[in-house]
Parts: sequence; C-alpha cells; structure tokens
Amino acid sequence: MLSVLSCIAFEHDPLFLALAVIILTVGSILTMRLYARVRHTSGNLRYLWLFLSGLIAGGTIWSTHFVAMLAYSSPFILGYHLGLTVLSLLVGVAGTTFGLFVSSLTRHSVLIEAGGLIFGASIAAMHFIGIEAMQVAGIVTMSMPFAIVSVVLACGLGMLATNRIARPRTRFCQHWAAGSFVLAVACLHFVAMTGLEIIPLRLDDNTSNLISNQLVGIAVVFTMSVLLLSAMITYSIDMANSEETDTKLNHLAHHDPLTGLPNRRGLDRYLEGFLARIASQNSRFVVLNCNLTRFKEVNEVLGHTGGDALLRHVARILSNNLNPGEFAARVSGDEFVVVSKSIFHRSDIQKLCERVQKQISTPMIWQGEQVNASCSVGYACYPDHAANASKLLQAAERAMHRAKRAGNGAVFSYDPGKDRQTRERSALALDMRNALRNREFELYYQLQNNVLTREVTGTEVLLRWNHPTRGIIPPAEFIPIAEETGEIREIGAWIIRTACKEAASWEKPVKIAVNVAPIQLADSQFPGVVASALEDSGLEPARLELEITETGIIADTAHALQIIHQLKRIGVRIAMDDFGTGYSSLATLQAFPFDKIKIDREFVKDLGGNKQSEAIVRATIILGESLEIPVLAEGVETESHLGFLANQGCNEVQGFLFGKPMPVKDIRRVLMASTALHADAPGSVVLPEPKIIPKVA
Repeated sequence: MLSVLSCIAFEHDPLFLALAVIILTVGSILTMRLYARVRHTSGNLRYLWLFLSGLIAGGTIWSTHFVAMLAYSSPFILGYHLGLTVLSLLVGVAGTTFGLFVSSLTRHSVLIEAGGLIFGASIAAMHFIGIEAMQVAGIVTMSMPFAIVSVVLACGLGMLATNRIARPRTRFCQHWAAGSFVLAVACLHFVAMTGLEIIPLRLDDNTSNLISNQLVGIAVVFTMSVLLLSAMITYSIDMANSEETDTKLNHLAHHDPLTGLPNRRGLDRYLEGFLARIASQNSRFVVLNCNLTRFKEVNEVLGHTGGDALLRHVARILSNNLNPGEFAARVSGDEFVVVSKSIFHRSDIQKLCERVQKQISTPMIWQGEQVNASCSVGYACYPDHAANASKLLQAAERAMHRAKRAGNGAVFSYDPGKDRQTRERSALALDMRNALRNREFELYYQLQNNVLTREVTGTEVLLRWNHPTRGIIPPAEFIPIAEETGEIREIGAWIIRTACKEAASWEKPVKIAVNVAPIQLADSQFPGVVASALEDSGLEPARLELEITETGIIADTAHALQIIHQLKRIGVRIAMDDFGTGYSSLATLQAFPFDKIKIDREFVKDLGGNKQSEAIVRATIILGESLEIPVLAEGVETESHLGFLANQGCNEVQGFLFGKPMPVKDIRRVLMASTALHADAPGSVVLPEPKIIPKVA
C-alpha cells in the first residue's frame, strides 16, 4: 500500500495527474448514465446508446491511461508505438462495449456481473497493451503480484459498477457505479505501475518511428474532449427531448383531448393538493357535477361533429368564466365537474350553481342555427359529505343522478339517506343477476272467485324472492329494479314457463293470470316465449290470462296492439290490469281486444265509505256489461265489499277475503278440496265461507 502511495506521490506529475483524474471522473459519470439509458431503452435505439457508452468508456480508459503515463516521471521513456497505441484504444472500446452489452442482456441474472467482469478485464487489457506500446531506453519489468492484484481489483470494481446500475437500492446507486468505474481504472493503473520497473541498458535517440509524449498528450486530450463533448451534447439533447415528451405525455394523460380541460386523472391530482391546503385552513369547498341535458338528442340531430362542438363550447365558457381559485374538468362524455374555492356561507353554493348553469346555457351558433344547452347539477360539500377526493366525487355524481331524474335543470345536494337507498337498489340489482340461477325466486298464487257461487275460477301468479341474507323481499322493491335493468325479460319468461307447467298438472282446469311488464310487451320475441311455454307444458292457451297495464300500452300503442293480436292468435286471454289508474282507459278499451277488466284495489278498499269510489266501481261494471267484457275486482277483503260487488253485477273477485297469496303446495291443496266439493255437489260448487282476514300492509 505504501509503495502504491509512494508511486502516486513521487513518480507522477501532479498537473497531468489532476488532468487524468478530471478526464476519468467526467468519463465515468457519463458512461454510467449512458449505460443506465441502455438498460431502459429498447429496439435499435438501444444499440446506438450501447455503442456510445462503450465508445466513451473505452475512450475514458485510454485517455486516462496515456495522460497518467505523461504524468509518470521517467527519463527512459522515448515515445509510443503508433500501432499498439491505436490497438489499445480499439481494445478498450470493443471490450467495454461487449461487457456492457452482456450486462444489459438481462434484468436479474448473473450476466449483469459477468458483463462487469468483462468490463474490468477490458480496462486491464487496454492498460497492458498501452504499457507494451511504451518504448524505453532499457528493459521494462513487471511484478507479477502487483499485476495480478491490479487485474483482480479492476474486474471486481467493474462488476460492482454494473451491479449498482442494474440492481439499484437507493437513488445514489448511479453515483456509486461511477465511483466504482473511477476506482477500477485508478487501482489498475497505480497498482500495476507500482510493480513496473525500467532497467536502463542504453540511450537510443532514434525516435523517428515513435509518437512523442507531447504529441500523445495533445492527441489524447483532443480525442477525449471531442468524445466527451459529443456524448454530453447527445445525452443533453436526449434528456431535453425526453423531458419534453414526458411533459406532453403527462399533459395528454391528465387532460381531455377534445376540450383541453383536465380529465378525471387531472381532477384527482388537483383535488389531492387542494384537499391538503384546505385541511390546513379548516375551511370548506364544494364539488359540482354538471350533466348536460338531452345531449344524446343533440348528437342525433347535429351529429357527433355538432355534439363535439357543443362540448368544446361548454368547456370554453366554463374555463373562461372561472373565478380565481376555481377549477373545471370534463370527467366523461357529457359530465363536467367544477371545484369551488373556499366557501364560508351556504348561499355561496347556490350562487355558484346558478352561475354555472347560466354559463352552460349560453347559446352556441352551429351552422347558422342557435343551439341551447342546459344541465342538471349535483353537488357535495367538503367535509360535510365526504373527507377524501374519491368519495366527494362519488357523492356529487350521485346527487347529479338524482337531479337528472328530477329533470328541468334541477340542482340537488348529496343526501346520505337517498344514497343508502341507491346503494341498496344497486346491491339488489347485482344479486338479482344470480337469483334465477340460484333458484331464489318462488311463485305464489292468489285465488280468483266467482262473486255469486264463490267457486274458484282462477289464480293470479305472483312472484316472491327468497333472498339468502335479507329473507323475503316484497315485489314492490325488486320488480321496478328488474324492469330498469331489463332482468324482467328473463324472469318473466321463467314465470310463464313455470306457471304453465304447474297449472297443466292441476286436476281442476282453472285459469292462471300472469302479469306482463311493459318491457316484455315491447319485446317482439314475447309471443314466441308464450307459445313455447304453452307447447312445452301442454297447457290449453285459453287457461292462460296475461294481465297488461295501460302504462305498458301507451309507450308504443301500435307495437303493443300488434303484440296483443299475436297473443290472441295463440289463444291466450288478455286482461286490462289496474283499470282506472292509467291515462286513457276508455280509449284503450276501444282500441284493444281485452277479455277482462280488473278494477284496481284502490277503488275497492273504500267501498261502503266513499261515494266517489262506489261510483267509479259501479260505472266500470256497467261499462264492462255494455262492452260484454267480464269485470274482476281486486282487493276484496270484507263481506260488505263482496255484497256491494254482487249487487252491482261484478263477475269475479280477488282478495284476502278468499285467501292470501299462497305457495304452490297450498294452492294444490285448495284446488284439490274444491275439486272434491265439485264432485259431491256438481250443481253448486262453493268453497267453505272464508273468515274475514284483516288487511296486511
């Protein structure tokens, strides 16, 4: 160790030594940065970076060696052999390039260190070829132990250099790699030079075929300066391009390309920083979710080009009229979000909502025509409605959906109670998708009876859902959800198939009445579903009665009439359900071939206590008699109800007076009992007089 230090201190010129250190340090840092770029680049560009890194690494080793040799104080050095000097440069460049190539072939394997070993060996090879190029007036001897130690150090430190780049553990690993490169070259040179000895034999001044020390120094400094400058310029240009590309990509990732407003990612990033500032100030702010009204219709009328123009118009109006501290973003097709600055009064929220709606309603001129826009607004307030960005945006969106359902440019605040209902409905909708497959649905049947004889004339099929965790869910809760999601098509088809199969097995051939949802009636495939169910079950078509509401008819009267005529041709009966509660009952009766009219329970429940209800029921029964359409009254719960209906000439009744809806095993038992009574007294078939069952809510 002392010998090495002595060699450095007493056998090398400090000025040239300092120049060698500068060249080595700059070259090492640049080499390791270029090598890191090699590992993060793919394609042909990767090989260009590899060649440049190998060129700089080899040039750095070669330049450092010969500048250090110029610093080596010895009167016996005559010059350098041109061929060997050039060869040492080529070996340095080729060897380091190959080493870096091997090390870059893998992400995790031992090839990383193997490449570093080749890299270190290239340093040693270049050094010893450079020593061989040195021509002296004497004999050069090399101590084998020093030579071996120098090579081992160079190889080990070369492995460490590639390891630190390929397997980084801290953000300083790139600096450790450059330091390892510096130590590899320095240790090799000074340890090897410590073991070098020149034994003078003669003084030969014939140096015509040699390169002088001065010329070597000039060539080395010039060559390395050009290499380093070229590499630094190339690296700087690439870094500038990368930063510009990253900036553009970052802008594209966080902004909407159509409107130029921040997108959902940009909004999330803004809210993160804004929430941190607001929390420290202990103040409030509000998030508005604005949904353009009837934007789909705008697209249909103006085309997508016109729709895009409207979106750009709204975005421009919003961004140009924001107050300092406010923020606007486009988060989906026709949804915009506005984030307020700090607010201190609830009136500020209302003013902001009114201002945003007024701005969005600014007319747009499109191809000479004026296009007006409006929006529904839902808002949520921090920290009252949510304490983080994602929940705050969700709350504002849910409030917006409520405002959108209300229509007419409504403004709604987030309501946790309504939100719970929405979540429960969404959960039911998700569970409903598997309910049919899991056999959670069950059919119940409610008796329909002749008013005078009390004989069972039919049953209405009702659906029950036995939820695995919530128990029995009332139809009023899940049927609307099934209609909204479209699941009612599959559920309705299952009801018809199951009910037809069950009714076909009954000994008593009573009718079954099945409710048909509007979405089923709108389906052109529905008659085929009914025909298939009848064919598979063997049930007589006349025993199947489909109950249709006026709501399902008026949406598309022509299509509904066509579907009903197809069903009539199959042979099934059609009943008008909930008569009197629709929009145009008389016109509907005139246009559609109904086989039965069902009076809604809302009119029946007040019989005997409400003259208006009695008049409506009486008029309906008279209307049915005039049109020769049988009338059935729903919701019959007392003998007085039954007596009134009998006196008015009503044909059939249905209600708790004759029984609640019952599962299949109970309806079978009731029908068997009815059949037995019919066999005993065929002239007067009646069920035992039922007990009056109080109404259950």
